[in-house]
Amino acid sequence: MNGYPALRLHDGDGNPIPVRVVNGAKEITPGFDAPSRPLTLRPGERAGAAVLWRNLVTDPTVVATNGERLEVAPAAGRPAQVVDLDGPIDLGNTGRIGVSAWKKMATDPTPTRPVPGTSAPSSSMPLP
Repeated sequence: MNGYPALRLHDGDGNPIPVRVVNGAKEITPGFDAPSRPLTLRPGERAGAAVLWRNLVTDPTVVATNGERLEVAPAAGRPAQVVDLDGPIDLGNTGRIGVSAWKKMATDPTPTRPVPGTSAPSSSMPLP
């Protein structure tokens, strides 16, 4: 695999939310702007990516948006899977979401979740 995941965001009623997907984080914040590299996965290996957004209201005439369902495909035009969210993706009214390039993940199939009593950034999340 190579490149960036394809993302689709939906509201609580299942309606698509038009968002501009930014490869990397450069238009949102300094962060994961490493370029994509080809990955070859062996059976049992996994790839992941991170999603980043910023809750900003930049135009008071545009309604703020909450994404309730995120679909992720390995590339544009490929079948997507729904990713469980810990809460809504609150974009404000920016209409954009950032995504990192695919990277090889540890082979432990246990999903990573915040440890109780600690805080994790709400603006990024690993994808399966």
